[in-house]
Amino acid sequence: MEPSMREPLVRRSSSSYHTFPESIRRGLDKEYLRSLNNKRLYVAVFAAVLGNLSFGFALVYPSPVIPALEAHPNPALRLDRYRASWFGSVFMLGAAAGGLSAMLLNDHLGRKLSIMFSAVPSAVGYALMASAQGIEMLLLGRVLTGYAGGVTAACIPVYISEISHPGVRGMLGTCPQIMAVLGSLILYVLGKYLWLLLDWRWLAVAGEVPVLTMILLLCFMPNSPRFLLSQGKEDEALRSLCWLRGRDTDYAQEYEQIKDSVRKQSQHISCAEIKDPFIYKPILIAVGMRFLQQLSGVTCVLVYLQPIFKKTAVILKAEYDAALVGLVRLFSVAIAAMLMDKAGRKILLFVSAGAMLVSNLTMGLYIHFVPSSQNDTITNRTLGSLASPPVEPINYITLIPLLAAMFFIMGYAMGWGPITWLLMSEILPLKARGVASGLCVVMSWLTAFALTQLFLEVVESFGLEVPFLFFAVICTGNILFTGCCVPETKRRSLEQIEAFFKTGRKSFLRSFRR
Repeated sequence: MEPSMREPLVRRSSSSYHTFPESIRRGLDKEYLRSLNNKRLYVAVFAAVLGNLSFGFALVYPSPVIPALEAHPNPALRLDRYRASWFGSVFMLGAAAGGLSAMLLNDHLGRKLSIMFSAVPSAVGYALMASAQGIEMLLLGRVLTGYAGGVTAACIPVYISEISHPGVRGMLGTCPQIMAVLGSLILYVLGKYLWLLLDWRWLAVAGEVPVLTMILLLCFMPNSPRFLLSQGKEDEALRSLCWLRGRDTDYAQEYEQIKDSVRKQSQHISCAEIKDPFIYKPILIAVGMRFLQQLSGVTCVLVYLQPIFKKTAVILKAEYDAALVGLVRLFSVAIAAMLMDKAGRKILLFVSAGAMLVSNLTMGLYIHFVPSSQNDTITNRTLGSLASPPVEPINYITLIPLLAAMFFIMGYAMGWGPITWLLMSEILPLKARGVASGLCVVMSWLTAFALTQLFLEVVESFGLEVPFLFFAVICTGNILFTGCCVPETKRRSLEQIEAFFKTGRKSFLRSFRR
């Protein structure tokens, strides 16, 4: 396309964006979306979300490894309670540092290269844990894999949202969460069966596979067209969009709309611009969602799931309960992916927060009212004591904690899990997207670290029911926050979402009614 032909197209697309009736724009959008070939887009997303699979794998890595190291014959590797707690939680400090560095990496290296960069600390971290001769190497390995996870958590959602089109962006936006859950399940399976055959070190070796596969595939994937345009690389951005949408599609119109949106924004955000509601409102919403997401208790539940089940004495063994919860989590995220672009983001957030509220309240009340002596008796029997257990009827009331945990994870995975990541990448303005996404990750993992460190102390001082009742109160706040602050972004282009914060809520809602 000649430069002289581009400018009229820019003016037409810009004008239509503001003045065309919504019914006409939707017709054009549907016709265009039906013509797209999404195969290459799916390949690019798959290559990127392998980083999330590695993140999920690394997050729960201590679950099968800590029991092995607690009984390790080498004193340098043997974990006591203090060492084990740091082995589990130091990952989150690394993730916070990764999110902090992503503020710079996202805008300087770009989304794709930042994801590829994360493979370096991840591969080194797994290598350190696989060859560890002391606790220091184990902790350093955890910090490095956590750092890589923080970088990918900030960069992958942005990359996916910028290469996707409105027709599939909601579904693809849940892929990071799905792959993180899948990575955790793979770790649980390998930890249960591979460890029986081989040494625990092979779990770290297995963690290298998705990392190396990711960096190999990303070498052949394009960068984000929006990022390339922000760097003045117009020809490369056009080739990137052509590769993603297909040569036989009318991608030129989408390209001009993206170009027009990028042109209206400066390269970097200034301190004076932070006062602009167009900038600070979406940032506050994204950060607030990440803060409330962690305060709802999900990280504490996942990290301490087996100890919680042991204390509440469910019928099945704790490791089987954890696997069941993991399967429910994967199933729920898959359902959310199918509903994201049909039901909308806000309705799923309401349902999710309501389910978590009921679950946390149920768990807290159960722990408070069920006598601890009954729990202790059942715990000894369910954990397989060497002594012959007395013959007594099974108390099915102990299924309540398992059902409550499954319902909690189901609710989280259908809304506040994947949608917080998706909305972060959708609502943040382009000029602040790199910095703000990193800020969201830092807020998320610092909150997670503080909660996981305080959780055991609160349980020891006040009882296990207190944290769950606190989480229930926070989930009530999640519902209020969703109703008052979160916009609906279903089937909105990123340019239309940016216009929402520029023009205000009323004009945005009117565009839905036309």
